[in-house]
Amino acid sequence: MDRRAALKWMATAAASAALLDASLLGAQTPPVAAKGYGTDPDLLKTYTPGELWPLTFTSAQRTTVAALCDVIIPADAKGPSASSVNVPDFIDEWVSAPYPGHDADRRTIVNGLGWLEAESQTRFQNSFTNLVTRQRNALCDDICYLPNAKPEHRTAARFFQRFRDLTASGYYSTPEGMRDIGYTGNVALEKYEGPTPEALKHLGLA
Repeated sequence: MDRRAALKWMATAAASAALLDASLLGAQTPPVAAKGYGTDPDLLKTYTPGELWPLTFTSAQRTTVAALCDVIIPADAKGPSASSVNVPDFIDEWVSAPYPGHDADRRTIVNGLGWLEAESQTRFQNSFTNLVTRQRNALCDDICYLPNAKPEHRTAARFFQRFRDLTASGYYSTPEGMRDIGYTGNVALEKYEGPTPEALKHLGLA
């Protein structure tokens, strides 16, 4: 899936994801470590990962997350890969946050990563991060589109759908992602010449 296709999924990033069946995925999600919301962040301070609340992913899970992010948004002529602009950090912060709804995403992502690793071992006798591109794509092709997923893959497809939404949301909120879609943002003009004659006339000022 190319970067433009991933962008189309951003519209659903705020939607509630269906919970995965943990018994099917064979994973147990550890309890949320954060206690309450805490205080508002200091917007003039740069926080390090895990400073606002404890993070969720193990080092092995973070490696898998980075690999899957780069399947969804790889590096190309338009911009860098998702992992190179810290999208895995964004996803870890998101699923670790002590806010309503984030606990559901946490279960979805953590259990889904467990399924991905188990399926990689079953099919290719290797971890997902060590698969070659062809193998990663073959595995993801089975779960990348929920309506077409086979019954035995539908639970994993719901995980992939939510993971793709979070990957796209994280990537396209970075400066690199914004440049990819041509978003300029609130950039000051070098020199403001004032309102046009047509605008002044419309306001009765000319």
